[in-house]
Amino acid sequence: MKERSWIRDFDWWLLGLALAIAALGILEIYSATHNGNLAGLHWKQLSWVGVGVLCLLALAFVNYHSILDQAPVLYLLGLASLVAVLFFGHTRFGSKSWLVIGGVNLQVSEFMKLAIIVALARFFGEVRTDRLLLPDLVRVAVLTGVPVGLVLLQPDFGTAMMMIPAALMGVYLTGLQWKHALALVLLAVVLLPVGWSLLKPYQKERIFTFLRPDEHPQSAGYQTLQSKIAVGSGGFWGKGFGKGSQNQLGFVPVRWSDFIFAALAEEMGFSGVLLTLLLYMALLLRLVQHAQRAGDRAGMFIVMGVTAILGFHILINVAMVIGYMPVTGIPLPLMSYGGSATLFVFMALGLVMSVRMRRFVN
Repeated sequence: MKERSWIRDFDWWLLGLALAIAALGILEIYSATHNGNLAGLHWKQLSWVGVGVLCLLALAFVNYHSILDQAPVLYLLGLASLVAVLFFGHTRFGSKSWLVIGGVNLQVSEFMKLAIIVALARFFGEVRTDRLLLPDLVRVAVLTGVPVGLVLLQPDFGTAMMMIPAALMGVYLTGLQWKHALALVLLAVVLLPVGWSLLKPYQKERIFTFLRPDEHPQSAGYQTLQSKIAVGSGGFWGKGFGKGSQNQLGFVPVRWSDFIFAALAEEMGFSGVLLTLLLYMALLLRLVQHAQRAGDRAGMFIVMGVTAILGFHILINVAMVIGYMPVTGIPLPLMSYGGSATLFVFMALGLVMSVRMRRFVN
């Protein structure tokens, strides 16, 4: 690809939006940790963002068709890594989700999401019917269900659920017969009691607490109540950077990660929240635009798979922070502290960039 061509075709706006959101995250991570034993955590996040940008650039220059050709290999490697975690993984926050590679803790389930996006894009791209047939739905269910099951064994319910949106998006865009849609709804209803029985006691407690957080203000409901206090106390303009009492005094749990949105709402207020949500909306709309202009079906499904997963991440995290969803370990993309999650987002955007830069080449 010629230098002038890639400079013109590269989506600098998409990269700029991602970096703007990441910058807000680094500022809030600094604000949340600079007075405690986690001081300096923002520098680690900055380094992860730097590595992520390099990964984005590297993937942008790889033809996504070459990646699609290797989809089975990537998928199997992802499954192998999830199995390895169950035997050799490192446990943090109650989940055996991390592998230590080269002295660095990596949450391999984050990278499995990339493999699922690519595998599903290849499958949906090869479908040539107006509606998915029953065998197609079974294949989609298996492709998605196997890694979801392995992640649930860790157990990591939040990350497992975030692997599903790409499949749902692909099924929706490809087309679903009404009888199959009805059957899926009925199956979900039938399996609901089974799923409930498989939940850990603390996961059931989170759901009960979500419904009645005021009944457990010092235990299971503490996170939700403190988060809502932080969000509400920010007002319109916020208390000021580094001046949020809920954030600075540590009342909001993991305010540098899962609850970073609460810390931002307290210190930057509704104006900061609105700015952040507008940046996310612009990012998602930009992705949808690239999907519409993709050179082929597979490229479109790659971009929409990324859009679905990021969109669900944002929706669930924000809803959790304001008390409209149970507390789950789902980070806010590009803002929450976390190397693996940050790398996933930038690598996913790198795949999108590869699709965009080859939108005129079949």
